[in-house]
Amino acid sequence: MTISSSARAKLPRLRDKTITLAHGSGGQAMQDLIAALFVSQFEGQLPTALEDQARIPLAELTAQGDRLAFTTDSYVVDPLFFPGGDIGSLAVNGTVNDLAVSGAVPRYLTCAMILEEGLPIDVLKQVVASMVTAAQQAGVKIVTGDTKVVPRGGADKLFINTAGVGVMRRGVTPAAVHIQPGDAVLVNGPIGNHGATILVAREQFALETEIHSDCQPLNGLVDAIVTACPAVRAMRDATRGGLATVLNEFAESAQVGIRLIEDDLPVDEAVRGLCELLGLDPLYLANEGKLVVVVPPDQADTVLAAMQTHPAGVHSRVIGHVIDGQRVALKTGFGTDRILDRLVGDQLPRIC
Repeated sequence: MTISSSARAKLPRLRDKTITLAHGSGGQAMQDLIAALFVSQFEGQLPTALEDQARIPLAELTAQGDRLAFTTDSYVVDPLFFPGGDIGSLAVNGTVNDLAVSGAVPRYLTCAMILEEGLPIDVLKQVVASMVTAAQQAGVKIVTGDTKVVPRGGADKLFINTAGVGVMRRGVTPAAVHIQPGDAVLVNGPIGNHGATILVAREQFALETEIHSDCQPLNGLVDAIVTACPAVRAMRDATRGGLATVLNEFAESAQVGIRLIEDDLPVDEAVRGLCELLGLDPLYLANEGKLVVVVPPDQADTVLAAMQTHPAGVHSRVIGHVIDGQRVALKTGFGTDRILDRLVGDQLPRIC
């Protein structure tokens, strides 16, 4: 919905400094919040932005592909703001990436917010502005949403749920079951940055080197990958549980083994140092801008070159290969194999 200058002048102004229970009552306070904060920011979306649903033209979608991809996710990250991103950009990019690694072109997002009574309005404005910027960067539209308010203590400041709709490209069907022995495994850059960033921000460690989250949209990088290799075996963004967890999921689904080469794993020195200090493993730390790609061996060099031409893939590497068996292993610098099992617990909760 595009708002004219005259209509914009009539938008209500928020006089409250914090969220109150009245903002979730369905009455005038709620309408003022929606109009002044969400409608004014999410303008330029669909004509039905003020209805209870988004109405999407099917012709526009079917012109791009033959199937729909649909996903949903919730975001409860603590703290709300961290170096390299915030809960708003995380919600948009996380949902965009879940669609992209399926081979879909992300198009539309929903946004539902659970607000705690007492949340500063300025904080909410900052989060909404971040979501708008992230959506523009990813080339998607936020087309419908919902707002709920819970009493003080009923939540932790702000939770966001997003759902996303994308269009599946014809002839592109990446899935873990397609992985075969001999395939190459690639990643688009240093791992563990997001998990390390949240840990530092939460515990307020004093470090000489500041670590930043890798929060970013990956749909442009996926475009480069599938253009270079439509027969890509599998793709997945390595979020909670990190790279090792994704590879275990791949191995289980395809009934194969995967061997990584330790010397080929990209890890920033600051992240490596933090992990050594705290006894953590970067292979299990969360990422929010990294994807794992598995391709046929004869396509590895082509895909790697295509990834390295994209800003989100400049530091891409081949990090291992698929082998017979059903275990994920890391070939260490000593020439021995270290088994990479699934995590039993959670190294760091509420990282997304």
